[in-house]
Amino acid sequence: MLTKEAPDGDPSVPSADGDTVRDGQQGKPVTGRWCRGTRLLVAATAAWTIFLVLHILLTDRWWPWLVVEATPTLTLVAVPLLLLVLVPFARPVRRWLPVVLVVLLLTGAHLAGYGPGWTNTAGGSPRGTPVKVFAWNTQYWQMSDDKDAFYAFLRRQDADVYLLQEYLYWEGDDTPVRIDDSARLRAEFPGYELVVDGELLTLSRLPVVSAHRQPVPGTGTDWFWKGTKAQRTDIRAGGRTVSFYNVHLPVPFRLEDNPLSGRFYRFLKDQGTWRLTELRNLRTDMTGNPNPAVVVGDFNTPWMEPSSLGAGTQVHSPTGALLPARSWPVAGSALPRLWRLDWLYTSGGLAVPSYHFGGGEAFSDHTAQDIRVVIPDEVHTP
Repeated sequence: MLTKEAPDGDPSVPSADGDTVRDGQQGKPVTGRWCRGTRLLVAATAAWTIFLVLHILLTDRWWPWLVVEATPTLTLVAVPLLLLVLVPFARPVRRWLPVVLVVLLLTGAHLAGYGPGWTNTAGGSPRGTPVKVFAWNTQYWQMSDDKDAFYAFLRRQDADVYLLQEYLYWEGDDTPVRIDDSARLRAEFPGYELVVDGELLTLSRLPVVSAHRQPVPGTGTDWFWKGTKAQRTDIRAGGRTVSFYNVHLPVPFRLEDNPLSGRFYRFLKDQGTWRLTELRNLRTDMTGNPNPAVVVGDFNTPWMEPSSLGAGTQVHSPTGALLPARSWPVAGSALPRLWRLDWLYTSGGLAVPSYHFGGGEAFSDHTAQDIRVVIPDEVHTP
């Protein structure tokens, strides 16, 4: 390596790019300082590593982190890719820094849900009883929609089990309005059993074994603010009892609130505490539930991929998709469709040979979930 002479004759001045040069008299290596760009790149990589670790540790565990959870999953891939593009300009670290960034990229891609849809399709035709499930956040039922078109859309799904959220109207900023459309529902879906718990509605043409309703005061709006956000209905299918959980976790914050205001953080804390309590209750109920289960609905977070609902549960992604699924917003918003807020879990060895997003854009800002579940026959040991 060339020796660069300093103005006073001292040959130990480092090269401008931060490489090591040798002292012309001693022959000893002299390490130069990194340039500002290299230091910034290494610092950005360290900061991103810390962020990723905190994201894994704090997601769905600490309510202030709910603001960060609004980050689109694409970010976990875009940031390390951008840093990798800059590595060639940082010669002193370009041997080891790409290795670190590739690890961060692969970790981010896994957390963001890239690729799992490839392996979500069951091989062949699973044996057992098929059940078609349709899950959807209806966005305040058909409050401002064509009622006939809304019901026609639901009927076309021809599902065995419907798990529908936001069976209610809404007034102003914070006033839920309870509705009763049971007469129309029974007329549109003859032969179905109807189960309502707060704003959550389950329709089933399979026999309902039990509905686990949570008692709440019958006055005011406590039915919404204190009611369950994970409706459980036990349904008989294929000679087995399967628990269907209809989920709508609280929204973490309101987009229209100023993030610099006290109102924003008071709402964030209240909603975050409520949300984490409901998620904990769901996990507790599933832990004590001996039945196989289907858990589906609007979780109001794009970060359920790294979360768990308990031992033996499996999160699913739409079949055949390389890129992460996105379910919101599909209509009525200036925001791009970058978030997946609607999720599916199963437990008890249930197979999901088909799972797709699509439909409902004319009535809601959420796309619908079309699911085929196969309940394996129960094996009786002699």
